[in-house]
Amino acid sequence: MPNHMSQDPLAIDVRQLVRRFGRTDAVNGLNLKVRPGRCYGFFGRNGAGKTTTIKCLLNLVRPTSGEARVFGFDPRADEVAVKSRLAYVPDHVAFYPWMTVRQTLDYFAAFRSRWNRATEAALVSQFRLDVRQKTSHLSKGQRTQVALVAAVCPEPELLVLDEPTSGLDPIVRREFIQTVIGAYQEGDPGRRTVFVSTHLISEFEGLIDEFTIIDAGRDVLTLEADVARDRYQRIHARFSTTPAGLELGSALVLRRNGRELEILADGNGAEVIERLRAHGPEAVTVEGLSLEEIFVSTLQSPAVIA
Repeated sequence: MPNHMSQDPLAIDVRQLVRRFGRTDAVNGLNLKVRPGRCYGFFGRNGAGKTTTIKCLLNLVRPTSGEARVFGFDPRADEVAVKSRLAYVPDHVAFYPWMTVRQTLDYFAAFRSRWNRATEAALVSQFRLDVRQKTSHLSKGQRTQVALVAAVCPEPELLVLDEPTSGLDPIVRREFIQTVIGAYQEGDPGRRTVFVSTHLISEFEGLIDEFTIIDAGRDVLTLEADVARDRYQRIHARFSTTPAGLELGSALVLRRNGRELEILADGNGAEVIERLRAHGPEAVTVEGLSLEEIFVSTLQSPAVIA
């Protein structure tokens, strides 16, 4: 049973979550723990189970088995307690088509105990939205912008974003990520949590504190972002002649071009460098990976060259 009296419950606590559709396991034994105040990345291919997991957290889909808790509450038994603490932006946004942007925002505000009008005005201006325009006349990007305004203005404890920048142009995406999400968290440091499911990982690089990579409904990697950057290294090596019989263990060879090699090391950088140096390279350089590169490498298979 969840402990409602806990002083600091996890913002999200998922344990052995399973959601089956017919014979398909959309989510298959997923575990996830998100501490309050974090910007948490939820990464995976299309169809990996990200949206189904989010829908279980919102009681839009019932788990087949396992548990999902939001701030210690069961979304099925305590739906109001859960939904009053969070805001959700889905990957596909829809509004009542006969409402204007102004009416839509007022409609959302009517359900909330608090609504920051100054934030609303600032975001409407930043996104250059016409509040007199009907939502049926908005582009996909503009509908996403309205949804983001409606999600941020109640200043919830948890902001759940499923592909939140889908349909936005690159400049607006950068503005939203750097200013809107950053300002949302800075408004109450340590309490406001962002849970973002996205395939545009590079655009959230500077905000993500921790992430989970999900594949085929299972968590395959969970790491602090800074720890991940230290653990994963790209190693460049150049030889005077093409190296023969070079064994690199579990390291992934990203590129081989004659006497040059580009290698991915996963926590074994020192060992890989030692093996390379045994073949007398002209030069060896090392650099950290971005979160997007870590995501791609995690879902690839190790390779060994002969």
